[in-house]
Amino acid sequence: MAVVPYTEKDVDLLARLMRSEAESDGKLGMLLVGNVGINRVLARCLDFENIRSIRNMVFQSPGGFEATQKSYFYQPAREIDRRLARRAIAGERFVPAQRALWFYNPFGQSCRAQWFGQWNTGVFKSHCFYAPLASENCY
Repeated sequence: MAVVPYTEKDVDLLARLMRSEAESDGKLGMLLVGNVGINRVLARCLDFENIRSIRNMVFQSPGGFEATQKSYFYQPAREIDRRLARRAIAGERFVPAQRALWFYNPFGQSCRAQWFGQWNTGVFKSHCFYAPLASENCY
């Protein structure tokens, strides 16, 4: 059962986002990016109060995903990518992105303890993940 409303076009969008942001981190890395995306649709706080669909989340501006500005994002989704996207839409969550709303690649540097005032929840391969403070009442 899905945790957010979606269409097959949304599955493709999320699949393309997950691949373009984290393909080099493997399937789990892509799922973590999917977690962040779905968390943004579910969140009711900060920059995400008006994000209510996968399409709005993928193309949020400002504050959206850098990958949407690159040509690789616009390649067709593969079936493996769609399967991973459906898992994220179904609510599968993985540490360190269970509640994360942000991630970034520090390009060989250590993850910052805080990023834009939010605390690091962990690192997976090339990405650092950050979750909102409990006081933000996001969920």
